[in-house]
Amino acid sequence: MTYIKKPKFRHPDIAINDLGYTKDQYEGGMSTLCAGCGHDSISSSIVQACHEMSIPPHRVAKISGIGCSSKTPAYFLGKSHGFNSVHGRMPSVATGANAANKDLLYIGMSGDGDTASIGFGTFAHVARRRVNMTYIVANNGTYGLTKGQTSATADRGTHVRKGPINNWEAIDLANIAIQLGASFVARGFSGDKAQLVPLIKAAMAHKGFALIDCISPCVTFNNHPESTKGFDYVREHNQVMNCADFIPSEEEITTEYDEGEVVDVTMHDGSQMRLRKLAQNYDASNKRSVLDRLNEAKEKNELLTGLLYIEKEPDDLHQILNTTDVPLNDLTEKELCPGNSALEDINDDLR
Repeated sequence: MTYIKKPKFRHPDIAINDLGYTKDQYEGGMSTLCAGCGHDSISSSIVQACHEMSIPPHRVAKISGIGCSSKTPAYFLGKSHGFNSVHGRMPSVATGANAANKDLLYIGMSGDGDTASIGFGTFAHVARRRVNMTYIVANNGTYGLTKGQTSATADRGTHVRKGPINNWEAIDLANIAIQLGASFVARGFSGDKAQLVPLIKAAMAHKGFALIDCISPCVTFNNHPESTKGFDYVREHNQVMNCADFIPSEEEITTEYDEGEVVDVTMHDGSQMRLRKLAQNYDASNKRSVLDRLNEAKEKNELLTGLLYIEKEPDDLHQILNTTDVPLNDLTEKELCPGNSALEDINDDLR
């Protein structure tokens, strides 16, 4: 694989934040995702949010699992801490890291397969334990790394480029996160940065578990041609002399619409997705009404976008466990090993 370095030239009047950093100092390497992939817009939104918030890159830890979405930390915050974990176990690694050093800002990058399938159990526990982190799901309803099977978030009755119609009910990560105890839940669309960037900034400023379920169209597996002139048909009916795959470049799907409005977004395969942006009078603090509103939207085949739910006085894992004010990784051996008398006191409390 050939890696191309980004050009070093920057406009002399480029914006500088309060730390004296330009936005390119929050970028990472060149993306190797398909041209037009919505995940790249999510990476760009994270870069913009962190730059505008003047967050020191070394204060951020970005953790991911496996999948197209979990590749994206290589494309943003190149000067930050990073850990690419195994499939579905990003929440476990993030919990351990946060327990050891609560002074870092944690960004968990995941996908609908990494979170809603193999990682569903670990996702449930990181939400209910209220780990202080921003958890972003790049949700495209398909497994892009394994040739486009439907994921657990794909709507019932839909299908991808290959395979039968999906007969299973979709998992709504936002709805479930609210019920599990997440104190900040939002949904965005990768093609609407005007909404997504503020959501990321709000999530990173929030103390507690913050989920952003970000709908991110897949340019390759949302595009399944069924004509006799399609790539699949020709490959299956041609006398093959050699085998090569070609993924055509696609334009990124973008949209703009006002609060309270509904917009139909046409996907690369011609299917329609209906987004409704929440109005200003929406009460995001009433859990019961929020869940009712989500269920109502589902009945109308709509996806609500915006800040869905927020607790006014949230807490996090360290408050609940009453941990020390000093991060555990900064404690000395004497503080970590106080001796037999302290151990006896602990054992007496457990008897």
